[in-house]
Parts: sequence; structure tokens; C-alpha cells
Amino acid sequence: MTRRRSVTVGSRNAPVVERIQALKADHPFWGYRRIWAHLRFIDGLVVNRKRVLRLMRAHDCLVKGSRVLKAKRTPPRPKPRPTMPNQWWGIDMTKVLIPQVGWLYLVIVLDWYTKKIVGQTASLRSTSTDWLAALDQAVNRQFPHGVRAHGLSLMSDNGCQPTSVAFMKACHHLGITQAFTSYNNPKGNADTERVMRTVKEELLWLREWTSAPELERALAAWVEWYNTRYLHSTLGYRTPCSVEQQYLLSHSTQSSVA
Repeated sequence: MTRRRSVTVGSRNAPVVERIQALKADHPFWGYRRIWAHLRFIDGLVVNRKRVLRLMRAHDCLVKGSRVLKAKRTPPRPKPRPTMPNQWWGIDMTKVLIPQVGWLYLVIVLDWYTKKIVGQTASLRSTSTDWLAALDQAVNRQFPHGVRAHGLSLMSDNGCQPTSVAFMKACHHLGITQAFTSYNNPKGNADTERVMRTVKEELLWLREWTSAPELERALAAWVEWYNTRYLHSTLGYRTPCSVEQQYLLSHSTQSSVA
């Protein structure tokens, strides 16, 4: 026996469904948890997660799962876990094809503690110089008075760019300790790999790009939005910048009290 749907409940759910569908139109890869977080913490709508899941399932708004893409949760060894901002960074690269131009390579530097993108570059090549440009941008942003003696570590894969003489020499000169993922273990740089997926889902895959400058401008604007507006479940549905500011504020208060 099928239970008849209440007209009153349907009318009460209508504006929620409309907002969910609008969010899914802008962010097609968002699941019900992220939709709920946006409704709750950005829109200020007091709604239960189970209700959001139920409505998204009823209106075919859920992300289809894939057994092929399911992650394996058995890494050979645990990755480092930072206890403060600017302690562990990750660096990685992805690429996007622009018709009539060719491949454009994006390099991202991520702070593992705050999930903040601290440096990024987009270029038509993928050399150690391009990777160093992203790292230099991150260092200048986060360490305006110098990075030496701050105990910063940088995780990367074993690609030719981060293992090049020029890149390793620059890290040594800056006092940055390099670490590399073990072979066949991309989980060692999982935080950075995950933000790369977010860049693809939220930016690269949603448009047909026509020029490199267009994508560079869009990337800069997206990074600003990501750092200041993107809610992370691992951060208690807070943004990267708010986590960083809260940490700095709490520790500056403790220092003044001491």
C-alpha cells in the first residue's frame, strides 16, 4: 500500500526543493551533505539532513555513485597530520584542454590544516619553474617576513618537477622540508588530490574554455570564493579562511595572556 503524500507537506517542501535544484544547477557534483550545509550555514535555513536527502532522492538530485571511482581506504602508511596552519602544505598539478590553444596546466599549493589554497598558477607548460611560481606565491602570501625557521614541510608526488634540481634547491634555500608520497600510494597527498577534484568539479568541467587568460581570471576568482565561502565537513562546515583566522586569533590571545 502506497502512502498518499500530504498536500500541506508538499507545499512546505516546495521552496526547499526549488533552492536545492538551484544549487544543483550551479554545483552538479554536490551531494546531500554539502547541499544541507549550504542551506543551513549560508542560507540560514533550519532543515534536517535526512529531509534534504529524502527530497533530493525524490527529485532525482543525488550524485550517482561509481564502483570504479570508489576510493580504497587502505593506504600503506598514514599521512602526516598537521596541528597548525602553515605546517604541512601539498602541491600538485592538473590540466585542461583549451581548443585552438592546447593544454593549460594548473598548479595548486594547499595548506593541509586549513584547506586553504595558498598558491596557484596556470601556464601553457608544466616545468619546475611553473611549480616554483606557485610555491613562491604561497610563501609570499603566508610568510611575508620570510619562511625560514618556521618548520614548513611540503608534500608532493615523485614527478619530474618537484624532484628537479632547481625545485629541490629552491626548497632547501627557503628552509622548506620536502616529503614525497611512496610509489603507488597517491593517498599520501590525499588532501591536495581532493582539492584538485574540487577544482575540476566546481570550475574546469562546467565550462568550455576559449583562452588561457579567461581561465586564469576565472581560477583566481574561484580560489577567492573557495577560500572565503566553501564549507568543509572536515572543518565543521567552516571556510578555510575562517579556520585560519580563528586559529591566529586564539593563539594571539593566549600569547597576550601569557
